[in-house]
Amino acid sequence: MSNVRVRVEGEAPYDVVIGRHLLGELPTMLGEKVRKVLIVHPTSLLTTADTVRDDLIAQGYDAIQAEVPDAEESKTAQVAAFCWQVLGQADFTRSDAVVTIGGGATTDLGGFVAATWLRGIKVVHIPTTLLAMVDAAVGGKTGINTAEGKNLVGAFYPPAGVLCDLAALETLPRWDFVAGLAEVIKCGFVADERVLTLVEEHAGALTQGASATPDDVLTELVQRAVQWKADVVARDLKEAGDREFLNYGHTLGHAIELVERFAWRHGAAVSVGMVFAAELARLAGKLDDDVVDRHRAVLTSVGLPVTYRGDRWEQLLGAMRRDKKSRGAVLRFIVLDDVGRPTRLEGPDPTLLAAAYAEISSEAPGSRAVSL
Repeated sequence: MSNVRVRVEGEAPYDVVIGRHLLGELPTMLGEKVRKVLIVHPTSLLTTADTVRDDLIAQGYDAIQAEVPDAEESKTAQVAAFCWQVLGQADFTRSDAVVTIGGGATTDLGGFVAATWLRGIKVVHIPTTLLAMVDAAVGGKTGINTAEGKNLVGAFYPPAGVLCDLAALETLPRWDFVAGLAEVIKCGFVADERVLTLVEEHAGALTQGASATPDDVLTELVQRAVQWKADVVARDLKEAGDREFLNYGHTLGHAIELVERFAWRHGAAVSVGMVFAAELARLAGKLDDDVVDRHRAVLTSVGLPVTYRGDRWEQLLGAMRRDKKSRGAVLRFIVLDDVGRPTRLEGPDPTLLAAAYAEISSEAPGSRAVSL
């Protein structure tokens, strides 16, 4: 199949290219003025980063690497400071650039480093996970975590481009791929029912990973999720309006991640968060039972968790109150009136929250949730 190009409009437009063998697109995204490139990558992708570095050097760039920890362990002030140190020692100027290679944690970190070095230098993302392709690398949100919560320190900073090479997904561990499907399914419930239909029709293949999924199905799912996010952020980069709808399932999801000290995959936590939001909407009289049931059916069909342990409610409530989506002491949730009809629910009654949580509670973490 030919490559697909999704344009993200706004003050600083850029392209998201979806396809295979996309390294040749990188110099165009970097532009003619860039001479130095810092490649930020996790330890697990050293070989891939070496390949990108060698290709950039062959193209005439001065390319160096910054190896960072895998996953959420990289999203700290200490790791960001290490990257700033590398940039400073290599004399990076405003005409130079950062390239990130990795999952959502790497694109979040590298984007934040680029946004803050000299008040902003160019960044291009090469996401290697499904989660990063459809969510983290697109839209310009960057950030790091603190002990108090996830992504509390960050900036809105659009990249110069994003390269989604689907070949990278074929070597992705199956559970990492499945976790990424949560963000794809989120798109389906909030904006694009065709996504839900595709997942329902191909759940068996999707559960086995990218290599078992028909190429046209995988491409369409990624394209639809990216297109939806591109449309939203073009209208609302800084989450003043509709961009909040991208947070469906994330209020409880981020709290689970924090309580679990980021041992849970983001997609697994968001999966539980979506079912919680659906139950909350149902109890608030907004959502029909069949849509709530569809949440559970679609998510479990690909192996995602839909319950969390019942003895953690008070910890989760405290974490949600510190979430960046809250306003003062008022909790805010994105809920649905129906598939494709998101809305906001502000300051729900505590008894309603507890009742919704009771609907997703289990006595102890399930084996499937732990494996994710």
